[in-house]
Amino acid sequence: MRVTSGKVISGQVIIEGEPQPEGSIVTILTREADETFELDTTAEAELLASIAQAERGELEPAQRVLRSLHDQE
Repeated sequence: MRVTSGKVISGQVIIEGEPQPEGSIVTILTREADETFELDTTAEAELLASIAQAERGELEPAQRVLRSLHDQE
């Protein structure tokens, strides 16, 4: 799994950096203009672990995951 950024131009997401392989399945998280956030290494590891759980079908409600990330701040 890779984390990358992009921008919507003419209705299409243009990914920065290396292009994704053709046929890649991507998940897009949108944010308000000028809104940014940073994760420390622990929060990033938890986020990536949660994404891996979801990919295995082990889902948790989004509010629980977000609350857990917020509590770590």
